[in-house]
Amino acid sequence: MDSAEQAEGQRRVRQLLVEPLQQRGLVKPTGMTRDEFEAMLDSLCAKLAYFTGQNLMALEEIAAGMASGKARDRFPIAQRILERAGDIQRPADDASPLIRAVFAHGLGQEAIAEGWAPELLFELRKVRLWPNSYLISQCRAKADPHVRRLAQLAEHRDAGRVLSDAEADFVKRREAALEKCRWISSLGQMAEAQA
Repeated sequence: MDSAEQAEGQRRVRQLLVEPLQQRGLVKPTGMTRDEFEAMLDSLCAKLAYFTGQNLMALEEIAAGMASGKARDRFPIAQRILERAGDIQRPADDASPLIRAVFAHGLGQEAIAEGWAPELLFELRKVRLWPNSYLISQCRAKADPHVRRLAQLAEHRDAGRVLSDAEADFVKRREAALEKCRWISSLGQMAEAQA
């Protein structure tokens, strides 16, 4: 997502989520200053900029039901809205700061080099947590047969053997998945360099 798309997305979030909630009469949460509330809304808009208009309208309905306070007239905190947002529309891999950071990190580089990066990406999409040793071992175990098969088929191809359609399709999909992980890693490294 480039800066123009990000700005347009943020405007869409403000128009289809924040303003409708405020028009319902929801006000800043108790214990939060006006500046803190505005900063929370800005952050929320930035984080949800990838959302489609229809999904923002659905999220607005859900968020309205999460109002807090005695009169249920307090704007829900961003964390609660973001938790629900993940159920409606997950960010694309290139839009997730967590996924970018993992693949820019030594762990992601190791996963790419050893061939288990697609399994790591799959798990990160589900759990949205920094990988611990258990998750890493699970990714490696799931990837092992695929890594061995890819190496075996590459040897066959290099030896001049023609791969079957199914084998060629497997190689193509696996290499595309690995390339996607490399691309995400490069996005993360660029973000680190700019920070």
